[in-house]
Amino acid sequence: MIPNTKHKPGFTLIEVLVAATIIALLTSIGVVSYQAANRQARDAKRKADLEQIRAALQIYRGDCGAYPTTVSFGGSLTGNCTGSSVTYMQQVPQDPKSPTWNYTYSLSGTSYVLCAYLESGPVSSNCLGSCPNCGANPCNYKLCPF
Repeated sequence: MIPNTKHKPGFTLIEVLVAATIIALLTSIGVVSYQAANRQARDAKRKADLEQIRAALQIYRGDCGAYPTTVSFGGSLTGNCTGSSVTYMQQVPQDPKSPTWNYTYSLSGTSYVLCAYLESGPVSSNCLGSCPNCGANPCNYKLCPF
């Protein structure tokens, strides 16, 4: 005769621990992927911002014959060289992680360098000129006139 054993419904401690470990592992993979995607998105925005600024600077130079001496990131880019005030950029973009990191503009004679810090690493450039620090880190992305 087989003894009467009652089976209680539910999970054992081992089964619960295995399930919790799997859930924690999947969550950590998701968080890491999300952070990497955010870094790439911020870097893409930085590159696009500097391209927009470069385009405005080229138009400014076409009108005024020279590049502006300074660029106010977060402010507007205006010029008075045509006899009246012209706005070339309503609001010059700022770094997505401003004020920790910021864009820089350095005028050197008849040329300039726009700089930013890319979180995904440096991008090679044939721009001459140096960039100061872009906030908490050294600049590793340069953009210069065409």
